[in-house]
Amino acid sequence: MAAAQAGDPVAVARLLAEVRPVVLRYSRARLRDGAGGASSADDVAQEVCLAVLTALPGYRDRGRPFLAFVHRVARNVVTDVVRRRGRDRIDPRVRTDGPDALPQLAADPAHAPESRVLVAELGRELGDWLARLPAVQREVVVLRVALGLPAADVAEMLGTTPGAVRVAQHRAIGRLRATAAARPGGPDPAAART
Repeated sequence: MAAAQAGDPVAVARLLAEVRPVVLRYSRARLRDGAGGASSADDVAQEVCLAVLTALPGYRDRGRPFLAFVHRVARNVVTDVVRRRGRDRIDPRVRTDGPDALPQLAADPAHAPESRVLVAELGRELGDWLARLPAVQREVVVLRVALGLPAADVAEMLGTTPGAVRVAQHRAIGRLRATAAARPGGPDPAAART
């Protein structure tokens, strides 16, 4: 870390090699790489990495993992992008074209158009459901479910305890399950528990 802060190109490259995959997964999970949006998740991840490098000289180890610092930077950049997209009035939540759009569907020409429409509709609906969650619960779902991070790591990132993270996740999943059950043709909540 000290070498990267001092500007050593090898240390900076190693740091970016460690940080970029996490940042990219986070950006993709939060933005769902929208078609026609002002910026793709890959672009946002690049922007986050640049912001991390810019802030690196001022970073001070305060006993929290460096990943918590990266998460704060990523959350701020993604929030800015979402605000910009809101001003652009473009729905960026679902990508239905390009190399990141479920390649297995795009590879099947017999089903690609219908599948893409269904995936786009489901993505919009899931995005709406996530948007209804309180910010902390939404963040926990993205970090725990989409990125697969352990509760202890998420707790350190959010400045809370692993138990609180698990409770927030449980409540968020419960809300999402209730939303799905309320949807016309949605699953029976009693059957989902058995």
